[in-house]
Amino acid sequence: MANKNPKHYLFASDFDQTLTFNDTGYVLSELVGISVDEFERKTKGMAKLNLVQQGAELSYLLLHDPEFRSRVRRDDLVQVGKRIRLKENIEQVYEILDRKIDGFHFEFYVLSAAPVEVIQSALEGIVPPDHIFGTEFEYTASGEIETLVRATAGYGKVARLEQLSDELGIPLDHVVYVGDGSSDIHVMLHVNRHDGFTIAVSESKHVAQIAKRTVLSDNALATLVPILEEIVGWTRPRIRQLFESYGFLIQDWESIQTDWVTLRSTSGIAGKAAAADVV
Repeated sequence: MANKNPKHYLFASDFDQTLTFNDTGYVLSELVGISVDEFERKTKGMAKLNLVQQGAELSYLLLHDPEFRSRVRRDDLVQVGKRIRLKENIEQVYEILDRKIDGFHFEFYVLSAAPVEVIQSALEGIVPPDHIFGTEFEYTASGEIETLVRATAGYGKVARLEQLSDELGIPLDHVVYVGDGSSDIHVMLHVNRHDGFTIAVSESKHVAQIAKRTVLSDNALATLVPILEEIVGWTRPRIRQLFESYGFLIQDWESIQTDWVTLRSTSGIAGKAAAADVV
């Protein structure tokens, strides 16, 4: 019999490179005829100057760069969402977290610096629009971006997560956050500090050394593994059984702890090594 009083958790995920294989900025640049090299040059320049919150580079370009502002309209952002390549089985992750884990219920939300129109378009029919929080703009009647309403980047993610925690009545120690890059550092540190659970889905040392677990897979279902192990308390055979019920066999499953070490000799020559221990 299903548990009538499940433990309530908040599952919050980044979008670009976490639920997708490509980045919103690259897809948008190609759509409106701006070279990817030019987009990279501009975003790297802003990052080097610390001009904006990490992750908010695209929003800054849409507001202030003449080339982007003159070419991009609201409809273009919706079109980008249709073109962006999602990881497999996001819908199944939503379904499992919603009602397939006896004794637990996870509210699935997306927090991202990407424009909200992109995310809602990409995840249409998978994640409800009111569970998606991205960067919000106001538009003119012709669809041109006029002003920035709210950016969900850097500390903006922390603020949005705090707001959701309050509205849903879910304490921060019952929050699971999933991300892939430097724009997720602030929110991961915040969740860890309040005894929540963080998962990295990339090998970037900036997040991998902060997250409590790292999962590398092309399939979104793999994100469930550390949740089922460490929060729900399932054994590996039971996790395998769940995946098999969705038509997947886990072929390779290795848990590896990686230490990133930078050594600098007395002669001033630096060397970098990664030591991995199987746990």
